[in-house]
Amino acid sequence: MPFTPFHWGPAALAGLIFSRVFYFPALLAASVIIDIEPFSILVFGLDYPLHGFFHSFPGGSLIAVFTSVVIYFFRNDINNLMRLFKLEQVSSFKKILWTSFFGVYLHILLDATIYGDMKPFYPAGINPFYGFFSAGQVYLFSGLSLLAAIIVYLVRIFFVKKN
Repeated sequence: MPFTPFHWGPAALAGLIFSRVFYFPALLAASVIIDIEPFSILVFGLDYPLHGFFHSFPGGSLIAVFTSVVIYFFRNDINNLMRLFKLEQVSSFKKILWTSFFGVYLHILLDATIYGDMKPFYPAGINPFYGFFSAGQVYLFSGLSLLAAIIVYLVRIFFVKKN
């Protein structure tokens, strides 16, 4: 998506609803980290496809592992920050790793439906997901997911009591 923050909608909603399954900070980071690739290509004027290797499952897997290691290393600092937003969670490397893979793959799947230059199954040059949804549908889904995530967060903070 041209505006990476759109990826935060589905990631935030999944992370808030399934907080026992996902580590929220890892999901937010992993859902946008691979857009460093097209950002770098645009900024540096590189002659490379906007959605290249890191927008594939093999490339995304490398990014997911890297993201997991970095987040695991800083997890105590991240947890202190998340406590300010009342989103503290217990995290293990396994949970962070699983979450990072989910976030990266979610990003790849969303983008693959609207960008014909993507090759999610690299080195195979096919994109069976392209055209499955229109760009407008993906943006609407992402925007509504973000709105729903904000509502879930506010309900959780103001109305759900912790035991």
